[in-house]
Amino acid sequence: MRIIADRGVCAGHGMCEALASEFFRVGDDGIVAPVSDTVAAEPELLELVVDSCPVQALRLA
Repeated sequence: MRIIADRGVCAGHGMCEALASEFFRVGDDGIVAPVSDTVAAEPELLELVVDSCPVQALRLA
């Protein structure tokens, strides 16, 4: 599974990092960056994180 973060849309709310800090980090610039582009496990958690993003800056492929 591939995590795609649209850094142009991200508003830095940090919901992704709060829910799954092992997969997401909000950098010093206030914008999300996935820890890794691909994840082999926990699809339910990742779907929850994507659905929880208030600006819909995340998606899975």
